[in-house]
Amino acid sequence: MIKKILIVAGIISTHFLHAQTRDAKSDSYRMKVYVDALMKKMTLDEKIGQLNLLNPGGGVATGAVVSSNVETKIKAGNVGGLFGVIGVDKIRRAQELAVNGSRLHIPLIFGSDVIHGYKTTFPIPLGLSCSWDTVMIERSARIAGTEASADGLSWVFSPMVDIARDPRWGRIAEGAGEDTYLGSKVAAAMVRGYQGNDLSAKNTVMACVKHYALYGAAEAGRDYNTTDMSRIKMYEYYLPPYKAAVDAGAGSVMSSFNEVDGIPASANKFLMTDVLRKQWDFKGFVVTDYTAINEMIEHGMGDLKTVSALALNAGIDMDMVGEGFLTTLKKSLTEKKVTLQQIETACRRILEAKYKLGLFDDPYRYCDSSRARKEVLSIDKRQSAREFAEHSFVLLKNNNQTLPLKKSGTIALIGPLANNKNNMLGTWAVSGDAQLSITVLDGIKNIIGSDVNILYAKGANISDDTSLAKKANVFGEKVDIDNRSPQELINEAVITANNADVIVAVIGEASEMSGESASRSDIGLPTSQKELLKALSKTGKPLVLVIMSGRPLTLPWESEIATSILQVWFPGHEAGNAIADVLFGNYNPSGKTTISFPRNVGQIPIYYNHKNTGRPLKGDVWQKFRSDYLDVANSPLYPFGFGLSYTTFSYEDVRVSTNNPKGNQSITATAKVTNTGKYAGEEVVQLYISDPVASVTRSVKDLRGFKKIMLQRGESKDVTFTITTEDLKFYNTGLHHVWEPGEFIIQIGTNSQDVKSVKLNWTK
Repeated sequence: MIKKILIVAGIISTHFLHAQTRDAKSDSYRMKVYVDALMKKMTLDEKIGQLNLLNPGGGVATGAVVSSNVETKIKAGNVGGLFGVIGVDKIRRAQELAVNGSRLHIPLIFGSDVIHGYKTTFPIPLGLSCSWDTVMIERSARIAGTEASADGLSWVFSPMVDIARDPRWGRIAEGAGEDTYLGSKVAAAMVRGYQGNDLSAKNTVMACVKHYALYGAAEAGRDYNTTDMSRIKMYEYYLPPYKAAVDAGAGSVMSSFNEVDGIPASANKFLMTDVLRKQWDFKGFVVTDYTAINEMIEHGMGDLKTVSALALNAGIDMDMVGEGFLTTLKKSLTEKKVTLQQIETACRRILEAKYKLGLFDDPYRYCDSSRARKEVLSIDKRQSAREFAEHSFVLLKNNNQTLPLKKSGTIALIGPLANNKNNMLGTWAVSGDAQLSITVLDGIKNIIGSDVNILYAKGANISDDTSLAKKANVFGEKVDIDNRSPQELINEAVITANNADVIVAVIGEASEMSGESASRSDIGLPTSQKELLKALSKTGKPLVLVIMSGRPLTLPWESEIATSILQVWFPGHEAGNAIADVLFGNYNPSGKTTISFPRNVGQIPIYYNHKNTGRPLKGDVWQKFRSDYLDVANSPLYPFGFGLSYTTFSYEDVRVSTNNPKGNQSITATAKVTNTGKYAGEEVVQLYISDPVASVTRSVKDLRGFKKIMLQRGESKDVTFTITTEDLKFYNTGLHHVWEPGEFIIQIGTNSQDVKSVKLNWTK
């Protein structure tokens, strides 16, 4: 059937003509021959049509604009792909319009935002990154890709790899935090997970790395805002995760909304051509973010025709929703503002992506309803979601070994997020059904049955602010304001707490208080919840805080009054079961922060690998004429890499194979780690390197390795890292990636602040 369609169109597929000679020719050669033949049949309008990505509406809401007359445009060959269409049946119908209704029968590519799982929703990416388990993270992407492809999709707008050092920015929830090295490892793992070893396989999807570039460095943490930084900072800290994703084979890249060096990313030839294509040798295609070309008008770059030409000239291949390419490129070509070669190059890249996905062999390869019934929301995926969530939690405090909780007695479970399905999935879970999630109350009941008496009270609204509630409820009710007064809610909670042995307060943000267009200038707990905690703390009962949020919150007071704090981010569908597993010790928490927790917003941006000033503060004791604050310490409340366990670990001094390495010699650095506590547990052993003297100023330290190990009670293990000159390299003023001989400090420890160190003198 498919062969016949291609022949009717006058395109005799080289897949069929050269079936006997596949082994004799490379994949790239066969693809070139096929695409060449197809493009010879295409009109200019059809070539431009391939550059047009539309959202027909009625599906997943991921932006403010919805495309019109989509069916007509598909039949006219004016659409290259769709997103926002969910489900095998809907995707198949849309694909049939293209394959049966358009002149050349070119199939569409179907994409969606698959950020942390597809319909089975996993912890938000920031939470997943706190596992420091790249094998697990890769597996999460593999599972998400399998499920998404079973439901008709072949393209996912993920991973988001933006480095973010400002927790006011809502989209920090979607990335891996503040560190370049860890962020690069996570980016590559996600790409491998989505794409597997064969993009044409029915259970793999094409990744789309976003948001290129520097989106996470928006000024004031305000979404879509200006980004401005030096080239050294750009190359050293912000670009590497994008490159890591490209090196891992990512098939597509998404341009960001922000400007860079005064030019919006979607018109920035330096980013899209000089770096991405020439320096990194990227062979895939670049799609804009939602209406990013049109938004360059507001940036002050010109009218739609002008900005569309700028985007094509910069190296953009596909226009998401805005239709600037579709409606203006033909005229720009006649005016010689763009070239035919540019249009054809962009078209070729889109067609090559479809070829790699196997869509020319079988446009319906992802439209198997039997696969959808078997794979979507399957039991094994729910089990994986529970595992991923458990590994993402970070134990921030645990006085008096309050956790794990005893599986006896009476527990007061209190808080606006304790029995709340609507907020378990977190932001940007566009295909997930929140009503399928497990609440904390139900999770505890599932774990302990009738052995523990559970007393529940809401205690407070997430926020009493009706204006904030309206903004957070754009995609459905996330902040519900009780009919009872705030004082009535607190009174009920206090009575409940007084009848219990221990209080577990489940508090934090609503899911849409972080994410896109959800920046916050005050990232503390809402007043309603602070008032609840004040009342609970006065009971004198042990107070365990379970905090859900899409970002680090400012928690200095909370960390003082709480007995224990478990940061669970937004855990996904299996939230309640996973939280209960950890609270009662069925799993020993092993997460470590991948973003520093500020003491207050005045410290922001705060990150571990800052640079020294000429007057650095030594320690946290205030000194006049030093770089510090009058009203707060320099250090974060919880540093990068921090996380406790129900057990304890000790580190012996670092041993190196030589203190005087030379040239490109590799060395080893080893630390013995011992489980000194009462439980078996996992520890993330972290390697940092400092370069005290260099031709450009360097960070005080940089992460250069990590290993996650399991130790039984009393067990010791030598953890060894191999260090090469690659680990010493940095970008100099000429943007050359170099290392320089001299002193280096090798540090191994449990977080970025608590390390053992040894000095080396590395000569040329």
